[in-house]
Amino acid sequence: MNENALESEGLTKHYGDNVALAPLDLVVPAGQRVSMIGHNGSGKTTLQRMFAGVLAPSGGSASVAGHPVGSIEARAALSVLSDQPVFYDDLSVWQHLEYIARLHDTTEWEAHADWLLDAVGISDRADDLPATFSRGLKQKAAIAIAFVRPFDVMLIDEPFVGLDRAGRAALLELLTWAHDDGASLVVATHELESVTSSERLIALRDGEVIFDGDPADADPGSLADGVFDHRDD
Repeated sequence: MNENALESEGLTKHYGDNVALAPLDLVVPAGQRVSMIGHNGSGKTTLQRMFAGVLAPSGGSASVAGHPVGSIEARAALSVLSDQPVFYDDLSVWQHLEYIARLHDTTEWEAHADWLLDAVGISDRADDLPATFSRGLKQKAAIAIAFVRPFDVMLIDEPFVGLDRAGRAALLELLTWAHDDGASLVVATHELESVTSSERLIALRDGEVIFDGDPADADPGSLADGVFDHRDD
């Protein structure tokens, strides 16, 4: 893997006069675990979508594991866990897992898929269609799908929304497992436990970075008007 997991230079996004993300120079070293906080509209999701190659920037450049965003190499290195997962209407959970695993040339994926389904507590729903699931079950299916393939970098956007306590605990364990295995993680979240387990905290407000450093050095009261205290029910 490239020395840096993510890099951007002057990366910006605007819609007319509305600046969604001010020009941003960012480097996330390989293997780093980052939490990103900020209220809705702060630029977190915009930034992640540009790194994922699904949203075109208004200016600047970005790369994933040394490859231009949107390239085949960048997509191969990057796994994305969205807060609004999308599924094929006619594929079961297991078929999604097989499709994604085979798409990334993963061999002997079945045992890993079984382990993931057990970890998130939906082994009994493997043959069901995730498109018909509740919000929480969809998120659990999306977690298994995101982790079934190899990746160097994972972008995670508000992954705890809709998850029950067991689901949150399972996701935190999977994130720790992936990080211990060398993956770089960037988690956009309001979840305090995820923030405190990260090595680096980036806080955004109105499209601009207002803090970038050790979470222990952050002042929760001044960063984002109580964003640390928010809980999604």
